Amino acid sequence: MASKFVYFLSFFIFRLHFALAGQTNLMESVPDLHNSMYKVLDGYPCVRLLNLSGEIGCSNPGREKVLAPIIRFKNANELSQSSAILLSMGEFQNFFKRISNDSTFARNVGGVLVESGAEPQNMLKEFSPARKFPQAEFSPYRSTNYKWNPIGSGIMWNAYNFPVFLLSESGTLTLQEEVVRNEKSKKSYTSVVAEFDLVMQTMKAGTHDSESCLKEETCLPLGGYSVWSSLRPINISSSDHSKPIILTMASMDSASFFRDKSLGAESPISGLIALMAAVDALSHVDGLDKLSKQLVFLVSTGEAWGYLGSRRFLLELDLQSDAVRGLNSSLFEMVVEVGSVGKGFNQGIQNFYAHSTGVSSALNKTLDALKRAQDSLKSDNVTISSASASNPGIPPSSLMAFLKKNSLTSGIVLEDFDTVFSNKFYHSHLDELSNVNSSSIVAAASLIARTLYTLASDTKDLSSSSLTAIKVNVSLVEELMGCLLRCDPGLSCELVKKYISPTDTCPSHYVGVIIDEPTSTPYPPYVGDVSRFLWNFLADRTSIPRENTSPVCSEDCSSKGGVCIGAETDGKGVCVVSTTRYVPAYSTRLKFESGTWTVLPPNSSEPIGILDPIWTESNWNVIGLRVYTIQSAAYDRLVLLGGISITILAYLAILITKSIITKAMKQD
Repeated sequence: MASKFVYFLSFFIFRLHFALAGQTNLMESVPDLHNSMYKVLDGYPCVRLLNLSGEIGCSNPGREKVLAPIIRFKNANELSQSSAILLSMGEFQNFFKRISNDSTFARNVGGVLVESGAEPQNMLKEFSPARKFPQAEFSPYRSTNYKWNPIGSGIMWNAYNFPVFLLSESGTLTLQEEVVRNEKSKKSYTSVVAEFDLVMQTMKAGTHDSESCLKEETCLPLGGYSVWSSLRPINISSSDHSKPIILTMASMDSASFFRDKSLGAESPISGLIALMAAVDALSHVDGLDKLSKQLVFLVSTGEAWGYLGSRRFLLELDLQSDAVRGLNSSLFEMVVEVGSVGKGFNQGIQNFYAHSTGVSSALNKTLDALKRAQDSLKSDNVTISSASASNPGIPPSSLMAFLKKNSLTSGIVLEDFDTVFSNKFYHSHLDELSNVNSSSIVAAASLIARTLYTLASDTKDLSSSSLTAIKVNVSLVEELMGCLLRCDPGLSCELVKKYISPTDTCPSHYVGVIIDEPTSTPYPPYVGDVSRFLWNFLADRTSIPRENTSPVCSEDCSSKGGVCIGAETDGKGVCVVSTTRYVPAYSTRLKFESGTWTVLPPNSSEPIGILDPIWTESNWNVIGLRVYTIQSAAYDRLVLLGGISITILAYLAILITKSIITKAMKQD
């Protein structure tokens, strides 16, 4: 009640002030007053993540909001009190270096605000908060000190007991205006403060590792849904599944210091778009049912967090679950992974590198097929080279999970780099659309499509005209880049809306968390926008029409080997024959039982499972950031002291005046 009275009193004073100034139209209600006092800032938080051994990421240190005056990092030589540090992107890494080297400074950091601009890459040539050898623990070779990502600082893998926000462009402008106004003001008794609400439930409950937080239900496991499909559809009812399988993979998830700002344009979304364009190109080729090998495509999620998707896919194959029905891992002849391919363009030539594993006849055939595809693309200046023999092995990729499972796996990873990453913004929020080249992705897609067709045909008499007839749709590549790597049009683009009703417009390729019991037929709202879109897209491109039935989905669609695509948009969808499935992607050491997650003991027969960190994300109630101006405590004390002094003086004056008046009246 008292707070309401204060609000209405303040509102009355403001209205009186503006009325006197002839500006009554500026303040019409209590919410107007509230909005004029508090500026809510849009931003992207760094959140708390956990594994079996501890925590990484950011959080408020306790259970309360953090309130701290804002100071620019360049002015923060020494901090005498808890402060909110305002950084430019160029100061980001220097700030975290100082945090690690200066404990006194670190103790007084209340929070961090990071500015963003319209063209950050023009100001910053490189920035990667990942490690120099990402996920080295899953490497199939011992040279884990090799620096695939030499500029990596590793700062995103540390725990910080203060909130960190990347401001949006509008939030940056709003805050800069407030700070400049404060710096220009001569009123030393006021200051602009930031109020951070980034309280993680794992901090409140004291659960500081994945096992304890899952037990207390203060976190959820990282994960989502991978998608696989075959071209052409696999006849599940047939007992003859003897065709060798060419498995082609890409990843759909990325990571960054800031949870919801993980576009991953170069790594790995350029490879995903190239794979999608290759599938589209192959879907228009005649005679696919006569191919001697089965083409299977897998798009995994959770790869940035311990190769969750690919490891779970391999486990589902071992279990022969419904999610992989129709697949037999013993028939995998070759695994081809499409990695980072968005920066292959160099002086008019598209350069790519094949990182291979071991020596086998299947590998030799694949290298030959790549060369044939290159020859068919000579007019487009596309080249493919074997990666340097000085490399310790394949670069960080999903193929590592396959090799950990079976060291004899024949595989190739197609990349736009040889010895070190060409991506200068690996696992950074700056790995965005401007960091990739559409012509490079088109060239990679053409190379993949023609290579796969050559491998699946398994004939030396394949005519060059057959390969040149396989054309990648350039417009599709550019449309996919707009859908998956921009906010405008983003996931509201026509291609995505043809299949699904997206929950967000701006894409983010962070893996997210598993909300409910994982299944091969998940409840659509529990599946991320990108996974749902990919499922529909691949089901459409790899499908054949159903015969003698209505194309509109009905109850017998799935019962007769069909799938329903585009059902979200009109409630009806189209029933087609396609082998496209969701595969849950989460830790192989987790079990969902009776509504809760249980950590399973390590299995000595599965070495890769022992390495599983079991990543989880803390729950939270609300995340918020706002700024406002406050008076200093010293000034408040001065006002209080002044008020008390005036009251005492007034009281004395009254007594003296009363005494004088009394004496005067007696004299009269």
